[in-house]
Amino acid sequence: MKKIGIGYENYRDFIDQDLYYVDKTLFIRDILEKGGIVTLLTRPRRFGKSLNLSMLQTFFEMELDEDGNIKDNSRYFTGMKVMECGVDVLSKMGKYPVIKLSLKGAKQPDFSQSFLMLRKEIIDEYSRHSYLKDSTRLDEKERQRFRELWLGENDWSERAKKFTGREEREYALREECGKYAASLKELSYFLKKHHGTNTIILIDEYDVPLENAWQHHFYDEMVSFIRSLFEFALKTNDSLEFAVITGCLRISKESIFTGMNNLNVISIRSDNFAEAFGFTEGETMQMLADYGIAHKADEVRKWYDGYLFGNQEIYNPWSVTKYVYGQLDRPDSFPEPYWSNTSSNSIIKELILRSNESIREELDILIQGGTIEKRIHEDITYADVYETEDNIWNFLFFTGYMKKVSERWDGEDIFVSMRIPNLEVKSVYRHQIRSWFDRIVVSTDRNELYAAIMRKDTEAMENILTDLLEKSISTFDSDESFYHGYLLSMLTGFPSYGARANREEGDGRPDIVLYPRKPRDPAYIFELKVRKKYNRMADGLSEAYDQIETRRYEDGILDDGYAGVVSFAICFCKKSCIAGLYTHR
Repeated sequence: MKKIGIGYENYRDFIDQDLYYVDKTLFIRDILEKGGIVTLLTRPRRFGKSLNLSMLQTFFEMELDEDGNIKDNSRYFTGMKVMECGVDVLSKMGKYPVIKLSLKGAKQPDFSQSFLMLRKEIIDEYSRHSYLKDSTRLDEKERQRFRELWLGENDWSERAKKFTGREEREYALREECGKYAASLKELSYFLKKHHGTNTIILIDEYDVPLENAWQHHFYDEMVSFIRSLFEFALKTNDSLEFAVITGCLRISKESIFTGMNNLNVISIRSDNFAEAFGFTEGETMQMLADYGIAHKADEVRKWYDGYLFGNQEIYNPWSVTKYVYGQLDRPDSFPEPYWSNTSSNSIIKELILRSNESIREELDILIQGGTIEKRIHEDITYADVYETEDNIWNFLFFTGYMKKVSERWDGEDIFVSMRIPNLEVKSVYRHQIRSWFDRIVVSTDRNELYAAIMRKDTEAMENILTDLLEKSISTFDSDESFYHGYLLSMLTGFPSYGARANREEGDGRPDIVLYPRKPRDPAYIFELKVRKKYNRMADGLSEAYDQIETRRYEDGILDDGYAGVVSFAICFCKKSCIAGLYTHR
């Protein structure tokens, strides 16, 4: 069996190291036949965007050997689907200079550091084409300009040593931004003049700097630089053959792509390129069969399927690959939320933190497997995400946290019925919801509850516990462990007492016991039950009473030498509870 390449993003590594590869080379044909001058492809994180751009580079790039001859890279596509696409496609192999830039490294805490990381990526691309510094097809002025941009990092380091204050550094930084705003356009011009053919530009994760800048509050500065970089390279560039850009969102309101009539946007709603990113049903089943775990298909489908690109059903490729890799190591291992551990879940966290009753009701519906309907608009901006609920749901939809079930037109608007795609993503919501509610519990003043317990006021206990549950989300209605953890959290901090769960007492284990630090004070027992229907709550309370009695919880505590015991029975149902004081029958 071939090695599974976890984390590999360079197409050549899959071929050179004979790694398992799901053939996506028809993407090359589709770019030539269906792409525009500038094609923006938006897909969720970890769905193969970087690998596909690397594949495009390997196919199209006019790569030179040490003697200046064009390398033959056809071996990287031997046996691949693209080799059956005919002369119109294959004649393009190795015929273009290529600029490839990844913006994912610009996740820095301020604009200065983020810009310098972007500039480093640009300089690294100049270094990859360093032969241009001596090109006789460029005149001396052009060669000098190439060297100036290529050596910019060294020049900046020397200048930075002489800065005497913040204002001087900021002025120099603005100059540097202006210097590199047209750097991709200039490099494409140098490449065209040297090779005699237009340049292909590939830009990966273009929106990462914008998301990071929004999170760290220097959004406008980053937008200004990215806009200039793109306008020069993609809008007014006579040396451009075509460009492919990838990201999670289409960003347009802040004018990143101002006036670019040549922009072809392919989102997850588009039928074109639907199979290019992620694994199809057939590809997923083939991979499971290749590694001898075809019997795991249903488990993989429930956890990692559920995405819909255009009308094509898609599996999460990162998670499927990680799952198969894990099964080879431990065949009895359980599925895990691999994708959620690599993607930023901050949007879900913020959604829940900012949730009002309406959002909580919709989350309830989604967690329970239902659907909600929202107006869809693709030109979301990071700055506007939280201005309306629709923006939040749109962000979740386009970044892979929701799936289209159906859509309809209403006048000029498109409405999409959506749901959570699979168990992996559902676990993200559940985790964030649980963390959010735990924080509410921790920040709640529990002194009234403690006072009610000490005076054995079960009605007050009911009201206090129910009031807090009203703020929750019904995700855990039938989950006894949720209510157990909820009450244990509420009791933690009870003055002069220690809360213990499931400690053996008498002939069994009561759910929670508050043990006094002073033996003359009474211990408190809490036996919990959960019911799905309100009219069964009294039965739950009765069952708790019977358990306290028959399992002799109080006897066990008294045998330990404590002066007294007070026992409570509590039954939860959804966002309500009833409590009762146990007395010997």
